[in-house]
This record gives sequence, structure tokens and C-alpha cells, in this order.
Amino acid sequence: MIPRPSDGWLRVPRACLLSWCVATGACGGGDGGEAGAAGAAGATGAAGATGAAGAAGAATSTEGAYDDTPVGGARPTRVWVPGGYRPGTPTPLVVLLHGYGANGLVQSLYFGLEALADSRGFLMVHPDGVPDSSNKRYWNASDECCSVDESTVDDSGYLIGLVDELSSRWSVDPKRVFFLGHSNGAFMSYRVACDHAPRVAAIASLAGAMFRDLSRCQVKSPVTVLQLHGTSDDTIPYGGGALMTGTFPGAEETVADWAKLDGCTGSLDVAPPRLDLEGSLPGDDTDVLRYGGCPSGGAVELWRIEGGGHIPNLAAGASARIVDFLLAHPKP
Repeated sequence: MIPRPSDGWLRVPRACLLSWCVATGACGGGDGGEAGAAGAAGATGAAGATGAAGAAGAATSTEGAYDDTPVGGARPTRVWVPGGYRPGTPTPLVVLLHGYGANGLVQSLYFGLEALADSRGFLMVHPDGVPDSSNKRYWNASDECCSVDESTVDDSGYLIGLVDELSSRWSVDPKRVFFLGHSNGAFMSYRVACDHAPRVAAIASLAGAMFRDLSRCQVKSPVTVLQLHGTSDDTIPYGGGALMTGTFPGAEETVADWAKLDGCTGSLDVAPPRLDLEGSLPGDDTDVLRYGGCPSGGAVELWRIEGGGHIPNLAAGASARIVDFLLAHPKP
């Protein structure tokens, strides 16, 4: 098992760590990155060779840790196994997707997912996107975000292949596979939900958006969606804007599009109480807006952070609220 990150890293404010990572590009590149462009299908190919041994060798642990056997083929990453994991017991899986220029480990520290995985009992993996020509990691999510090099990397195929590999080695509950993404990773979460709806129970998107062209998203079963967005986000504006080679819809249009895809028949209404998600703002800063008339397995919500920016300074308990929303929405 690989130990937790050092205490020195954990003492850095999470929002500051992520901001520094993105601004400096210090989280781009890294081991295995150059193989990424050719390794989009690597996860699927590696599953057969290691799956039986991994599943047979898993043992109940009392404290969560990273398993020391990488997954993901030519784009390796590692899985956090919660304390108390028991082989044969269906266990939720959360796939965390980092923002442009960040990486999976820093994104995990930002959300505090390791501790939440232990307390809630879910497997967690935070893969890395491939580095672009400026050595910043990205996900090839949509026309709008976020390949600067007209990439053809199949990140959607890589990620669902990663789920397949994890499911062959660990007791992943197929009805509780969740994606959580920030910024570029949030765009990517929508892409995976569009491409692989029957395999994805729910996604949570922090500061991301859907396709502008809704015909690009052909869902075959409802997916629960949580969109979190700050009204003062100047990177991915709340009301939408232009990025890379196209425009992207705003937060409200994004959830409206997904409500249509899921077949919701009601309107988007405020659902009290307000939440405290942004630790730098006084009081409860977030309105919960929820679509009515959504089918089983297809809830759609927007958590609007009034005055929140692109990288919120998450308040105590904010990450737990997000994770608990996901866990509360398995596939029917």
C-alpha cells in the first residue's frame, strides 16, 4: 500500500494548493504522461491480465490506503481502498477528474476525498489527463474544453475502460459508479455521462458545462446530475461563454439541457434550505435549485454559489455534502 500524502501538503489550504497548481503548471506532465496519447484504451487491455489476481488478493483492511498495484494500463493510476473494504460486498466507486493544469492527487486533496472514502466506504480513483504541448494535463472532453492541440485522445473510452478494470479487480457496485469533476474535469464528467449513461449513476460538476450542441449527447438511460457553480466564476462564467474553439452553455442552461435528456417534466425551483459551501463568504451562500418531475435515477440539481469563484474555498462539510448527494442517487 502507498501511504497518505505528507502532513506538510495537508496543511496547505486546499483552494490555495489547487490555484497554485493550475497557475504554475506544476501539476502538469509527470510519470506516464507521454504514453497517454497512445494509451486511451490501455485500461481495458490490462484488465484481463491482472483482474483475477487482484480480486483474489484483496483483503479486508482496517485503515484506508492506496493499493500498490497500478490500474489504467499505459496511463497508470492507483485506487484508494477504504478501511473496512470486504471483497464480495458491492462497493461504490467515485472517479475524480481534475481541472486543466492540475492532477488527480492535488484534486483529491482539494476535496478531501481520502477521508470521505473511509467514512462513507467507497473506492476512489483520481486518474490524470495527458499533458498538452505546454505540459499541462487536460481531458479531451468536448469541442469547448480543453484540448489546445486539437487532440484526438479518447478520454471517454479510457475512463470507462478504467471502470471496467477496477470492476474486474474490486467489488465495484455497478449501480453506484459516480464521477466528480472540477472545471475541465467537470466537462469530462458530462462527456462520460453522455457516452456511457447506462454505466454512470450520477455525476457532480463543479464549474463545468455541457455540450453546446445537445445532439452530441445521446443518453440511453437517466443519469443524476449535480451542477455546482459560483456566480462570480471568471474562468467558466456562470452564464456561459467562449472557450477554446467554441462556446459553452451557462449553469442554468446546462441543467435545463440535462433535465430534458433525463425526461424531467417539472420546473427548476428553489429547494430550501440554503447551504454553506464557500468558506470565504459569510453565512449560507448557496441556493439549491431542483427540477421536479424527474424519473427514477435522473434527478437534476443546481447548487448556485452566490459570489463564488472558479475554485471555491470549500467550507467545512461542503465536500461531504457533494459526496453524500452522489451516494444517495444509485441507479434504480
